[in-house]
Amino acid sequence: MMRKTVLTLLCLMLPLQAAAQAYRAENRLIVVPLTAQEFEVIEDHGAGARHIWCAAAEFAQDVLGLPRGERLFIKTPRGPSVSGVGRTGVVYTTNPERVSGDRGQSYSVTIKRAGENLPSHHARQFCLDRIIELRDF
Repeated sequence: MMRKTVLTLLCLMLPLQAAAQAYRAENRLIVVPLTAQEFEVIEDHGAGARHIWCAAAEFAQDVLGLPRGERLFIKTPRGPSVSGVGRTGVVYTTNPERVSGDRGQSYSVTIKRAGENLPSHHARQFCLDRIIELRDF
């Protein structure tokens, strides 16, 4: 009986542990670490490609310590989340060898193709989109 209770408690605590490891980016998107070099940005709040790249760059620089000039690569394009059922996400990697798509330098901000990549400092600039200037009114 005690073994069953302990097992039940462990099963209940595992999802809480996974949620505790998630990172909330400045634009409120959740980033879930998958490995030391891979993470998933969860689409939410009507976020588009620029928002998702922003969250990826923020996580890579602030959490992983990626230098500003290093590139982020889309490993798994926008689709069903690998970290949670019922969500949509994009999996990024800092290791170009883990990407199966064309890894040529990208100049677009799509999240629809594996291999798309941008320097983290370029992607981080998309975080400035949410700043509203008084002169914009």
